[in-house]
Amino acid sequence: MSDFYSITELTREFDISTRTIRFYEDEGLIHPVRRGRTRLFRASDRTLLRNILRGKRLGFSIAELREIVDMYKAPPGEAGQLNSIIVKLRERRTELELKRRDIDELLTDLDAAEEACQERLSEIGEPPTRQ
Repeated sequence: MSDFYSITELTREFDISTRTIRFYEDEGLIHPVRRGRTRLFRASDRTLLRNILRGKRLGFSIAELREIVDMYKAPPGEAGQLNSIIVKLRERRTELELKRRDIDELLTDLDAAEEACQERLSEIGEPPTRQ
């Protein structure tokens, strides 16, 4: 049993639910060994699960994660997978930088609107709103 991890061990280690692990299994991303109704996960499944969770945090979709996982298993193998990940990371970075720019502009607009409201309150003799 020391060569395997239980679903409970993985849920505790990664702070996720059993449902999450079953979802990734249903999606074909991980393939635990089955002993009756018990799922046993190899070290490679554990590593794959850690990478899937990292990919989700980075904003990759299930389809993108599946593409990366499948690429590892077939030519061009790991090198192709790594190059693909680099491309996807750069795309994700560009998206996030655009969102950050949009958020910065919105925050500036909100500041200006709030300042205009506070000025108008002063003009009409009302005390400014406290936060």
